Amino acid sequence: MGERERPHVMAALLGKATAPQRTSSLPDKPLIVGEPSKSWAGLNLRDLWTARELLYFLTWRDIKVRYKQTVLGATWVVFQPLLTMLVFTFFFSKLIGAPDGMPYPLFAYTGLLPWTFFANAVSNSSNSLANNSNLITKVYFPRMIIPMAAVAAGILDLAITSVILIGLTLYYGVTATRSMLLLPVFVALTTLLALALGLFVSALGARYRDIRHALPFLLYLWMFSSPVIYPSSVVNKSWHWALALNPMTGIINGFRSALIGRELDWAAIFISTIIVLILLICSAYVFRRMEKNFADLI
Repeated sequence: MGERERPHVMAALLGKATAPQRTSSLPDKPLIVGEPSKSWAGLNLRDLWTARELLYFLTWRDIKVRYKQTVLGATWVVFQPLLTMLVFTFFFSKLIGAPDGMPYPLFAYTGLLPWTFFANAVSNSSNSLANNSNLITKVYFPRMIIPMAAVAAGILDLAITSVILIGLTLYYGVTATRSMLLLPVFVALTTLLALALGLFVSALGARYRDIRHALPFLLYLWMFSSPVIYPSSVVNKSWHWALALNPMTGIINGFRSALIGRELDWAAIFISTIIVLILLICSAYVFRRMEKNFADLI
């Protein structure tokens, strides 16, 4: 931009006229266009940090809306993994026995706890953009905040359902060990994986509305392809490579091993961590590339 053009642009932004003639007509094109960059730097992590208070308020709003006008309140959160554990225990306990030396109710619940949090977080974030269309079409802010808030709201549900896990460990006499300090690490990995899938699915859901119908079925298949209700040892060894490519395999098995103080499979945990980080970076990039069309699509 030349030196003679710069004052006129600044004047247009400030609403002042530097020339003798003043015009009341609007410009043909907007002076400032907000759109994601076409480079990897377009993730704009600094904008996310600046909008951290908005993330807090949206998360708190999602929590209040979820429990508003409910009879049992947070008890509904406990019912889902608890009743599922009871059903699986009734049908599979005699068939599988005590997998990995754990009582089957404890084994099933340690798989259902991270899985339920993951599945619910992905489902809630997939509809988050459509549910916040009034904000997206009126106010500019980092759109990535919306699915992030949907995932963050599920952490409270995870904390509530963890009370049942504490009761099961006390009932079955699980001894506290140092490895329990790694439980938050596996919760963090589950959160990052849910965020990665949530970003990707929410971006696709804004363009293709049938994603919301296919997602529950895909998550259902994913659960049975993960060692949630069965140990990895029952899978044929020729298919262990495919099981290892499932990031929830390393997370769930690591969560169980850390809880009961058993030796961790660091190779599986490392593979799951790498896959989670790759998915998170790719999903964030795809989300940013599609972000400029959200206001028109929803």
